[in-house]
Amino acid sequence: MASESPINTSTASPRLRRVSQTSHDLDSDIGGVQFATYTVQIPSTPDNNPMSASMEYSTSQRVEDQFVSSSLFTGGYNCVTQAQLKEKVIESQTSHHPQMTGAKGSFCAVPGCDAKVVTDERGLDIVPCECDYKICMDCFRDAVRNGDHMCPGCKEPYRELDVTEYAVHNRKQYQQQMSKTERRMSLMKSTKVMGRQSSEFDHNKWLFETKGSYGYGNAIWPKVDVEGSQDGIGGDPMVFHDKQWRPLTRKLNISAAILSPYRLLIFIRMVVLGLFLQWRIRNPNEDAVWLWAMSVVCEVWFAISWLLDQLPKLCPVNRITNLDVLKEKFETPSLSNPTGKSDLPGIDIFVSTADPEKEPPLVTANTILSILAADYPVEKLACYVSDDGGALLTFEAMAEAASFANLWVPFCRKHNIEPRNPESYFSLKRDPYKNKVRQDFVRDRRRVKREYDEYKVRINGLPDSIRRRSDAYNARDEMKAMKLGRAIGNDEAVDKIKIPKATWMADGTHWPGTWAFPAPEHSRGDHASIMQVMLKPPSDEPLKGTTVDSNSMDLSEVDIRLPMLVYVSREKRPGYDHNKKAGAMNALVRASAVMSNGPFILNLDCDHYIYNSQALREGMCFMMDRGGDRISYVQFPQRFEGIDPSDRYANHNTVFFDVNMRALDGIQGPVYVGTGCLFRRTALYGFDPPRVKDRNGCCCGGRNKKSKSSVVSDSDSQTIELGDCDDDNEMNAIIPKRFGNSSFLVESIQVAEFQGRPLADHPSLKNGRPPGALTFPRELLDASTVAEAISVISCWYEDKTEWGQRIGWIYGSVTEDVVTGYRMHNRGWRSVYCVTKRDAFRGTAPINLTDRLHQVLRWATGSVEIFFSRNNALFASSKMKFLQRIAYLNVGMYPFTSFFLIVYCFLPALSLISGQFIVQTLNITFLVYLLGITVTLILLAVLEIKWSGIELEEWWRNEQFWLIGGTSAHLAAVLQGLLKVIAGIEISFTLTSKSGGDDIDDEFVDLYIFKWTSLMIPPITIMMTNLIGIAIAVCRTVYSVIPQWSKLLGGVFFSFWVLAHLYPFAKGLMGRRGKTPTIVFVWSGLTAITISLLWVAISPPSGTNQIGGSFQFP
Repeated sequence: MASESPINTSTASPRLRRVSQTSHDLDSDIGGVQFATYTVQIPSTPDNNPMSASMEYSTSQRVEDQFVSSSLFTGGYNCVTQAQLKEKVIESQTSHHPQMTGAKGSFCAVPGCDAKVVTDERGLDIVPCECDYKICMDCFRDAVRNGDHMCPGCKEPYRELDVTEYAVHNRKQYQQQMSKTERRMSLMKSTKVMGRQSSEFDHNKWLFETKGSYGYGNAIWPKVDVEGSQDGIGGDPMVFHDKQWRPLTRKLNISAAILSPYRLLIFIRMVVLGLFLQWRIRNPNEDAVWLWAMSVVCEVWFAISWLLDQLPKLCPVNRITNLDVLKEKFETPSLSNPTGKSDLPGIDIFVSTADPEKEPPLVTANTILSILAADYPVEKLACYVSDDGGALLTFEAMAEAASFANLWVPFCRKHNIEPRNPESYFSLKRDPYKNKVRQDFVRDRRRVKREYDEYKVRINGLPDSIRRRSDAYNARDEMKAMKLGRAIGNDEAVDKIKIPKATWMADGTHWPGTWAFPAPEHSRGDHASIMQVMLKPPSDEPLKGTTVDSNSMDLSEVDIRLPMLVYVSREKRPGYDHNKKAGAMNALVRASAVMSNGPFILNLDCDHYIYNSQALREGMCFMMDRGGDRISYVQFPQRFEGIDPSDRYANHNTVFFDVNMRALDGIQGPVYVGTGCLFRRTALYGFDPPRVKDRNGCCCGGRNKKSKSSVVSDSDSQTIELGDCDDDNEMNAIIPKRFGNSSFLVESIQVAEFQGRPLADHPSLKNGRPPGALTFPRELLDASTVAEAISVISCWYEDKTEWGQRIGWIYGSVTEDVVTGYRMHNRGWRSVYCVTKRDAFRGTAPINLTDRLHQVLRWATGSVEIFFSRNNALFASSKMKFLQRIAYLNVGMYPFTSFFLIVYCFLPALSLISGQFIVQTLNITFLVYLLGITVTLILLAVLEIKWSGIELEEWWRNEQFWLIGGTSAHLAAVLQGLLKVIAGIEISFTLTSKSGGDDIDDEFVDLYIFKWTSLMIPPITIMMTNLIGIAIAVCRTVYSVIPQWSKLLGGVFFSFWVLAHLYPFAKGLMGRRGKTPTIVFVWSGLTAITISLLWVAISPPSGTNQIGGSFQFP
């Protein structure tokens, strides 16, 4: 058999041999080749006796880990990194999880020692003697070193280590001498060369001498009967077919019955628009050339804008995942993974918040709870919370969330709760007991609901609690200072004593971040780096719970471990540009690389929680599938809660998320929209994808040719390939200059790249990793690791590096998300759009008109910045597909449509007031073209609704708000962008408020709140001008000698078209009770009347000097 077809062998582990046999005479869906794979179990031999990877951690490692997880680390520029041991971080006396900060063992029983005893994963004391005498690590060392190995309690000697334990002890000592990075690199290198044993060992001799059996498995071996003769063939040949390689994802193309007519209609409408514009240019209105010229210019721009928006929609696709295959490959016991331990790569989840007053801590805390309860291997998850405001309120809210997770997360795992945000779950209007078969569900739910209500009260009461505590400590310090002044007899100094009003933590120490009353080194823009491990890394093996009493939940079958949770507040100092959210994200990238180094990163806004607990697995299906090593990120759609049923201001934005993003998924991938995105860490590091190619096509990919160099001509796109990194000298010379001077960070890059590779479980996977490579336990934290993390989030670290320029989130735009995704696509990376059956994430959106306009203003401002920067798609590299370039070009150009849109919205009113129209007469040619353009637009909308699954009302709401935003926020964005480019004036925007209104009885109370903004002036003026124009035109036509009904109908039709689009805006001005603020009448009345009367006075109708022709106002 081996002579007829090549046999490829690859080693899955030191004890397992995987054999793949190629058959060229059969057809297959994968490259025309069918593969049969079987695995053979190889017993231990003298040359194949690997060291056990899962060893118990030493006591010293446990002490170090316990100290790190119970300390608050601070540091920064010209500051010494300090670790302050915290007995407690919150005032509440709730039960703490063993992993939570401040949860320690009992006090040491040695007289005069106040240290704590080392604890295990359950929080139980570890005692070295059978008499259970509690002793801390330092006292134990003293007893061993100076006390003749005698226990201070029972006066008996400690048990001596036997030979085996001594060997293990020496091996642990050797590992402790190695740095964490060296252990990671050695693990990666040993996995790469796994199975390449020396060929000097004689297996045949060993088998003969020991009469050993050389292997067993699912291969076809000769049968050996009792007498020893071989008779027949053993094994089932169908095993080959049952074990065939299966993909994790599938791409579902849109039905040709829908997509073909859709593409045909796009082509027909392009032809009709071309013919219409040609006819308009050749047939000017001689009576009103100015009106005709303005309309033609606007129509030409609208055609170009429509083309830029429509062309990227030619290739829409749908994708589905197979979670069963993911579980089978990575979490099912097999010969390469006998214990069934998860082989999935790690994920670091980033949550960003900036201001607890505008982003309620309860919302952020519930987002954290949904992350901690996600359905993903606990030891592979790490959550980092970035508090860019450095507020103690956010810190203690995170500590409360970590405390409540002790109850909430096991409850979710035990009863399979969805969603795993407690606020959303307890607010569900469906039957919570449906499909719940466990008899104790009702009791457990009632207890958790009671605890959650208390948890909410504690978090909502944190501002007052912190204020009262700080006032008490500040008053105490003032009294001490006054007593000290009186003691030295300086009464004048006593009256002048002013103690800084500090913000105090629960353990009676100063908060190192922002104080309620700002002081030097304690303000929003001036404070040290802060890092606190709220939940230390979990144990490697599952930890089952227990039942304490009848009122507690039975957790005997539930894993009670929690993912690692870290609070991070980067250093801020005056004179440094901290780059807002992008700078905070880059700080988390560096800190997480040092501490956990997950090869994948998921970023979420503080108000976007995990709605589908298996969303992480869905995204990982794409990353771990064949070709997944070329995917830079997996973008999930944004779904929102709390939107009014009519979706007045198109807050759901379904046309963008369900139409445009699905269409981009068929080209090179969707754009990055700022949240709900799963990144590949090495793609954020600015490296090229493997097998990168240049593209010389004009459609969905075109013809490809291999890149001659991995360095792009554009200086902003210069990258290096991160493959096997054969040239270590080149890597060592280039990478530190780009990433900074942290050796921890630089050495973690190759480890993250290797761990992020798909499994090499198929011969077609050229850049995979062997199965079982990620089943090793995670290293415990130590003080040096956290100190290094403090260093990389300091304000000076990015100086003279490429962070924010080519690496990480890109700086220089308020829409850093779009620019970051553009840079990845420009290097040749792909992205994927993952639409899950159950929404992956859900968040909140501003339903108030003013907040919504300011949100759109921010997006449009970022687009204008992109257009005037080197990130303009006109300068994209040849690695980006043509239609993808068109899509990014449209992102930068769409705000400029506002100029033409505002002019076009005024044209109907000007036409009605002047008595002229954009065409000479409403002839049949004009009407036919107009009908063709309208009909093709409607048919395209119908087909888009068909293949995307959106509703007609959602499409119409999107059209309405396109005009509302285009006449208000987009215009302001263009003006601000031009001011920044020409005059250098920086742009500032208001953070969208996520707080509720005063009326708690109305779920949509924010919808009726009216807050005046100058963005409302253009739409109000357009509405009033069109209404006045309709009134004047109707009066003129009715009272004229020869009524010109055609011009009236044309003008009135277009005016009603404008007013219909502005109807939601007008409804928003009315508020709840139909009361319009006085400022609206003042601005709209003055502006509209001034424009209308000024125009009529300057250019009155021909043949008369009276306003309105023969009609006279009484």
